[in-house]
Amino acid sequence: MIDTGEMQEIVRNLLNSQRLAVLSTQMSGQPYSNLIAFAVTPDLKGILFATTRATRKYANLTTEPRVSLLMDNRSNQETDFGEASAVTILGTAAEVLGPDRESYLPVYLQKHPYLEEFVSSPTCALIRVKVEKYIMVTQFQEVREIYPAP
Repeated sequence: MIDTGEMQEIVRNLLNSQRLAVLSTQMSGQPYSNLIAFAVTPDLKGILFATTRATRKYANLTTEPRVSLLMDNRSNQETDFGEASAVTILGTAAEVLGPDRESYLPVYLQKHPYLEEFVSSPTCALIRVKVEKYIMVTQFQEVREIYPAP
């Protein structure tokens, strides 16, 4: 049996090994998905990503902040059915402003330094998803829920 600390480490390793995630938002009951460059906060309580304020993604987030994200380590091979891991993250998204932005920005840029010019643009919003829970799937059907420490 894997304990919570071990599961958090498995989640952390998966998130740190991946650069992209699928973000799912909604507007008027219609789901909408985007590929995003993300970073996870060291405490696993937040997922960070950047987007310009003129996007449908940003409009959806301001209308309905509840989101889902999916990250995985698949290689698009048959072996993925037994070996790939995926994590779904459920949470609430909000733009990070002021001093909070200054403290979260280095976390994001450490993983994505090539996006510094984009994130520094006055039209770009840094978004933090406050993680409610992680749903980790391994070996195609092993499902575990992990909650960030309060």
